Amino acid sequence: MLCIPMDHSLTIGPVAGLEDPEDTINKVARGGATAFLAQKGILKHLSKPVSIGSIVQMSASTTLGMAPNRKILIATVAECLRLGADAISIHVNIGGKEEPEMLQQLGMVSDECDSHSVPFVAMMYPRGENIKDPSDPEVVAHTARIGAEAGADIVKTVYTGNPETFREVVRRCPAPVVLAGGSKADSDEALLRMTEQVMKAGAMGVTYGRNVFQHNDPMLITRALKRVVVDKASVEEAMEVFKPDAP
Repeated sequence: MLCIPMDHSLTIGPVAGLEDPEDTINKVARGGATAFLAQKGILKHLSKPVSIGSIVQMSASTTLGMAPNRKILIATVAECLRLGADAISIHVNIGGKEEPEMLQQLGMVSDECDSHSVPFVAMMYPRGENIKDPSDPEVVAHTARIGAEAGADIVKTVYTGNPETFREVVRRCPAPVVLAGGSKADSDEALLRMTEQVMKAGAMGVTYGRNVFQHNDPMLITRALKRVVVDKASVEEAMEVFKPDAP
């Protein structure tokens, strides 16, 4: 799974790289992404179908509101399927006072996805008043496990910062795990190196947003990531795509 999330603008506004979502989607599609993730309105306003998988994010909050960590549902599975979604996703923050409501949504959407035979991706983040260290391996493992226990087909969660501890997160989660992108990487090589580490740790893929759509060439960085995630190439082989004479 090489998914490029593009659901940021509902939360924080029209960020750089997402001024024209359809153009960005087409760039990462040409680069070899397997899917993009966006809010329902983006699918609604596409001028034509895209060539990669579409995952609709059904939950949201904004930084303008009083409770940015409280994700609520703004769509239904049936509505997303009418718009052409191939899979469904919701965001769940674990460790804060809003956790119970989001857990309820997690269980309900899981059941609704099963009833429609559509894959369900749970974005599981350790984020709230009780979380002292969001990269603590035990906290990340617990957070990921919650998604699997509640019925998600794929669990997206954060990196522990170490491939060995992340291997334990993957091993202890019954559902396949994909990595959330997090903050901007220091370099293309650093992003590819982290990707290689998590793939070797057993992840089924990665979901990178800003590191792709804010890259100076989203198509090329996606192509490099595809080499690591899908083709199982080394970082050195993936870096070849940035050479002027690369095919």
